[in-house]
Amino acid sequence: MFAEERHRLITEAVETHGKVSVAELSERFAITRETVRRDLALLETDGLLRRVHGGAVGLAAASTREQSHSDRSTLHAEAKQAIARAAQQLLPSAGGSIMLDAGTTTAELAGLIAQQGGEDTLVITHALPIAARISANPQLALEFIGGRVRGLTSAATGAGTVTAYARLRADLAFVGTNALHADFGLSTPDPLEASVKAAMVASAQRVVVLADATKHDELTLVQFATLDQVDTLGTDRAPAGALAAALEAADVDVVLA
Repeated sequence: MFAEERHRLITEAVETHGKVSVAELSERFAITRETVRRDLALLETDGLLRRVHGGAVGLAAASTREQSHSDRSTLHAEAKQAIARAAQQLLPSAGGSIMLDAGTTTAELAGLIAQQGGEDTLVITHALPIAARISANPQLALEFIGGRVRGLTSAATGAGTVTAYARLRADLAFVGTNALHADFGLSTPDPLEASVKAAMVASAQRVVVLADATKHDELTLVQFATLDQVDTLGTDRAPAGALAAALEAADVDVVLA
């Protein structure tokens, strides 16, 4: 295969998947990893991708890039629904207090909780879409944590939101994340969102992270939790490599949807 054709296929792979690795490209094209690295360097010079450790990502995959709640709700919908169903099995049978973070997978879980009901269940959230779903069931108790709402995520943020969570000790928190990494842990692009997520993690007696496989081995700008602060990961594909080893070392239970 000529280099020009290989470069075109690499560029297409980055556009389709958002990220490619040196190892997978080496295997796909039956070339050495050094040749792959030279290809990626040339493509980066041409402004077609951005090299990262172990591979390359698209130019849009910046650490501060963040999609709106409505845009994310249509991405990987089947995986998110499956993760939400698996997470539903982790709910305490006797009710209790449950924190629901902002996010599309947690919103799917909120819909299931609203259908299931439970007079002894208190749901605590700062996310408007989740509050709307929970409030549709009058049997459920809802506590909405206020603050300044970010239009991008439809979630409250700010010092007041963080303080309100810090005063609570819920039985269980379901937390979303933009990225899950062996070394950097859980991260999100926005510092205000990160502060709220960190407060939730610190305030819950048990923390369950819900993240589809596209979040595995990814990094965004602001860390809000380390892996050893997480009790359970709900995902649709088993983590591999360094991430799998790090989760095991941190004693995180992995629940596959």
